[in-house]
Amino acid sequence: MRTGVRLALDWGRARIGVARCDAAATLAFPLTTLRSGPDAYRAVADLVAEHEPLEVVLGLPLALDGTEGPAAIEVRRHADRLVRLLPVDVRLVDERLSTVSASRGLHASGRDTRRQRSVIDQAAAVEILERALDAERRSGRPPGRLHPR
Repeated sequence: MRTGVRLALDWGRARIGVARCDAAATLAFPLTTLRSGPDAYRAVADLVAEHEPLEVVLGLPLALDGTEGPAAIEVRRHADRLVRLLPVDVRLVDERLSTVSASRGLHASGRDTRRQRSVIDQAAAVEILERALDAERRSGRPPGRLHPR
């Protein structure tokens, strides 16, 4: 298992949930929510400069059958821009049902998820990062796929 901070992004049309892990890569936690749009790339770059991650993990919203639809194609476009802007690698990881899992977890803990969309986005980013870290622990290899530069 590689050590080092990672940032995870749950990139949606309106918001981007951001999570981070500690340098030992053992604990993922919510960091912030960004507004999607043209300024989002600079905001992500600023977070990368501040937190100095080993890599950025970007959730890829695959369909339940594993195919890529319009949302996955859009995330790949974001990844294209990020790899040109960031000094670190961008890895695409399967994020199927991460928002559903995050919402259920928040609801189970008593949080009103209807009014806290940004919290759900952050929790989904935590879910994405936890899955990525778990996959690396199990396999000994970096998770997902490295997006080409």
